[in-house]
Amino acid sequence: MKPISRRTILKGVGASLALPVLDAMVPRAAWAAPEQLVKNRAAFVFFPNGAIMKDWTPTQAGTSYELPKTLASLKDVQSDLLVITGLAHDKARANGDGAGDHARCSAAFLTAAQPRKTDGADISVGKSVDQVAAEKIGTETRLPSLELGIEAGRQAGRCDSGYSCAYQSNISWKSPNTPMAKEINPKLVFERLFGTGEDAKAAKERAFYRKSVLDFVSQDAKQLRDTLGADDRRKMDEYFTSVREIETRIDRSAQVDAERRPDIPCPDGIPSDWSDHVKMMYDLMALAFQTNTTRVCTFMLANSGSNRSYKELGVSEGHHQISHHRDDEEKVANLQKIDQYMVEHFAYFLKKLKATKEGNSNLLDNSMILYGCAISDANRHRHENLPMILAGRGGGTINPGRHLKYDSEVPASNLFLSMLDRMGVEEQRFGDSTGRAEQLS
Repeated sequence: MKPISRRTILKGVGASLALPVLDAMVPRAAWAAPEQLVKNRAAFVFFPNGAIMKDWTPTQAGTSYELPKTLASLKDVQSDLLVITGLAHDKARANGDGAGDHARCSAAFLTAAQPRKTDGADISVGKSVDQVAAEKIGTETRLPSLELGIEAGRQAGRCDSGYSCAYQSNISWKSPNTPMAKEINPKLVFERLFGTGEDAKAAKERAFYRKSVLDFVSQDAKQLRDTLGADDRRKMDEYFTSVREIETRIDRSAQVDAERRPDIPCPDGIPSDWSDHVKMMYDLMALAFQTNTTRVCTFMLANSGSNRSYKELGVSEGHHQISHHRDDEEKVANLQKIDQYMVEHFAYFLKKLKATKEGNSNLLDNSMILYGCAISDANRHRHENLPMILAGRGGGTINPGRHLKYDSEVPASNLFLSMLDRMGVEEQRFGDSTGRAEQLS
């Protein structure tokens, strides 16, 4: 049988559906190594307000390390992780600009550049690593990149100590002056992934009759399915089940929120429950990678300096408020609960990627997923020894299963430069880089 294209898309009126890697996409001569068709992906997940580092940092370096309390939920994917200590973001420091560490934290996180201290229209920081990659490889996918978040943010006005709100609301920057606004509504993310955008009437019809995007591409799907082998039909069935399950969760979330707050307009598709919201976004990221709709994603679990309370954990005070804990034991304990809660959701994402087969490997093997923050100790606004995890094997270019401990301060931009290398993007320097990150492979 003649191999089908890796870019095969099922189409219907007002909807389209990209496919995961199937055996039928691989030439017979390459069946022994179908992962050759798969190119590296990169995702960057940001969390705010630093971490309680004593519960984050492993005590031993190398392969024999034990996961500390905050990272315990990553046990099932420990062999797929590099827990990295010793990285720093110098451009998140004041460097003469005074207060505003939270604005600088998010602004510098993926740019490794010093943001201009302004609350006016003359914002300036630097192009972020995700957008450097998207500019070079984005033409190979339907979406050059995908920017997600949980909290809405302002793109103008004064926020942190004289810095524009744009700095705290964004980690992705297309240019030094242009942030890539994140999408916080799972429904709109779903439509972006699977809607063609060509037929608004069809989209309204689907919503009105609660039809699945799968119903609109069913004829195309049946024609393709009839040409596939048993393994590929099973893969397609599993993939379609996943798509329909996410649709159902999005619809259910909107209905539940409407029932809870009938007198208050609720944005369609945005869950009121933080955990549900985050899991939906992680699931959409996984689908975007699985279907090769994009190879570059960013995700903000909250805006920098977020003061959300986590009452579901018994933490009623705001996150940012208690991050300046002054060594108060109760506040430190509550902060550690929040750190651990966020890591548990990251573990959910990694397990999902690892469970998604792709050729002879899986999605996690063929990805690089960075999880971190540009603040370590928020109480003192420290920007060295950052809490960073790099998950995945980068298509076989990374040797995980280790606590990688750098003895002296290493710019986080060195890691970004090494990640770009593994995306096939050649850059001599990035941000304040001094070279490539060592010991990744």
